[in-house]
Amino acid sequence: MKNTVLFICFLLSAYTVIAQEKPEGLFISSKAPDFKAKDQFGNEIRLKDLLKKGKVVLVFYRGQWCPYCNKELSRLQDSLQFIRDKGAEVVAVSPEKPENVAVTVEKTKAEYPILYDEGLKIMKAYDVEFEMEENTVTRYRNAGLDIEKNNGANGRFLPVPAVYIIDKESTVTYRFFEPDYKKRPSVKELLKNL
Repeated sequence: MKNTVLFICFLLSAYTVIAQEKPEGLFISSKAPDFKAKDQFGNEIRLKDLLKKGKVVLVFYRGQWCPYCNKELSRLQDSLQFIRDKGAEVVAVSPEKPENVAVTVEKTKAEYPILYDEGLKIMKAYDVEFEMEENTVTRYRNAGLDIEKNNGANGRFLPVPAVYIIDKESTVTYRFFEPDYKKRPSVKELLKNL
């Protein structure tokens, strides 16, 4: 009986450790960590500077190879003026190398800043990063997509697709955090929350 109880305790503690490794993202009312990175035009973008002008819609996307990401980023570009009319700016973040960010820009026509998250600093600060499992990396590679090559030093890490609206006081006022990469918030929902 004692061994059974010990075994159950071991399983529960192992589950807790594994569960803690999954990203949770920031929650509403959290303070958004400041960050800076270069955009597709070589400009240094800093959250603190953007917030002086208004709200920020911060989007984490997987890469130029993801059709769901491209569709989301294209919709944001198509509605960019509506978002700006609400006093907000869009910023997207990816683990992909700058040359692949350029491919995203070609595919989506994005005029808003798209940032390469060198060293995963932004993704880690917002707790959205996760490491792809070996079998998934292999499956993607066999299908002609080399995540590690696309990401360079960022390896096999991707963000959980997430969108945050951050107000001028650096407070998260809206959160969309969805491990199912096929689900994304509508622009209408974002506009309603700006």
